[in-house]
Amino acid sequence: MTFSRGGFRRTVLAACALAGLAFSPAIAAGPASVEPVEVSARPISQFKIGRDEKRFGPLEFVGGLEMTSKSRDFGALSAFRFLKAGSDFIGVADTGYWFFGTVARDADRRPVGIQNFRMQQMVDGKGQPIDEKWEVDAEGLAVRDGVATVGFERNHRVAQFRIDPDDMKAPFRQLDFLIPARELRQNRGFETVAHANADGPLKGSLVVVSEKSLDKSGNIFAAIIEGPRKGIFTVKRNDDFDITDGAFLPDGDLLLLERSFTMAGGLKMRLRRIHGESVEKGAVADGPVLLQADMGYQIDNMEGLDVWTRDDGALMVSLISDDNHSILQRNLYLEFILHQG
Repeated sequence: MTFSRGGFRRTVLAACALAGLAFSPAIAAGPASVEPVEVSARPISQFKIGRDEKRFGPLEFVGGLEMTSKSRDFGALSAFRFLKAGSDFIGVADTGYWFFGTVARDADRRPVGIQNFRMQQMVDGKGQPIDEKWEVDAEGLAVRDGVATVGFERNHRVAQFRIDPDDMKAPFRQLDFLIPARELRQNRGFETVAHANADGPLKGSLVVVSEKSLDKSGNIFAAIIEGPRKGIFTVKRNDDFDITDGAFLPDGDLLLLERSFTMAGGLKMRLRRIHGESVEKGAVADGPVLLQADMGYQIDNMEGLDVWTRDDGALMVSLISDDNHSILQRNLYLEFILHQG
């Protein structure tokens, strides 16, 4: 969320946008064709505004982009995953769109632009676009073996789609997410959908984590929804942060992206490394904070995260923001190296 010096009114409007209560465009009717979208990208060279430092604890800022487009459908980017490490990606917008594109880079591997960006509205079993927001509020995404697994909130579900950038069809199945639906808050559902490591104790199982659906102890509902250790667990809720995405690291730990917004404290984001051994049935998972940033940094409503390995072996963390189609917010792409040890 981008705050200006316009005063309290803009702050309130921005808060409404963050909650998904304002600035939601009407979804266009008609065929769900693939829409090429021209995206302009302004490079971001400083993560802390006005400072050239690159290291923030174990994270090293590589670069970023502020993305804009004249297309009325562009924005509300909720989750993404790379199909080709650091290059081609797939994502979902919480307005009910798929998006695809490619991160362009310079000779030093820094992101410099977005190429071949296109969008397609999600469709029903008859191939017709779905116009009802509550049916297509896509928030979480995992990708493996040509299948996209998407977490939806409001109408809570976890559904699987075959990936075809030229023609994304209706889901071919829905998965049992284990958590009783009555425990899921309407607008605080599955923000994280992630595959665990194939060679770890979870054997590549899908893990889902809600944004802010809390148990009686105030911890966040989550579940391992398949595999040998299937079951419900929770994630310790620390401070006033909610979970917006996550991905497993090579060592089996779960990296979570979290967001906080209050009128007094403004907008914040952080990255928390959840101990892999605490991701198990009946456990309360927790771990240390690796990075925390406020509006003194180049952040916005940070909603999407992916972890990938660069061609030189560097472990990379990429983040995107959701602008809620608000003039007060921005679509950002940020990239870091996560140093181990």
